[in-house]
Amino acid sequence: QVQLVKSGGGLVQAGGSLRLSCTASGSISSINAMGWYRQAPGKKRELVARIASRDPTNYADPAKGRFTISRARNTVSLQMNSLTPEDTAVYYCNAEAFTNDYWGQGTQVTVSS
Repeated sequence: QVQLVKSGGGLVQAGGSLRLSCTASGSISSINAMGWYRQAPGKKRELVARIASRDPTNYADPAKGRFTISRARNTVSLQMNSLTPEDTAVYYCNAEAFTNDYWGQGTQVTVSS
């Protein structure tokens, strides 16, 4: 089992920055990759960025050039710059383990115009 605890998020004006962090506990040795997803109202949950031990880091197109994902031991962070109202969503931390995917509680990110 893996538990994920997030921090960060909130309200920011367009053009501003926010940082999300997520710390894993439990069977962290089973984690192959960690990432961030988001879900805007009325839309499906979508990948934002993913960082893996054996795969290249990947970003969704809207995140490229603005967001940076990083991982230090059992904490994954997402630095979000140049935010726009289109980035408004609930953001979820994800951990891919050998046999399961684990999700943290969502954190609201709201970007005002």
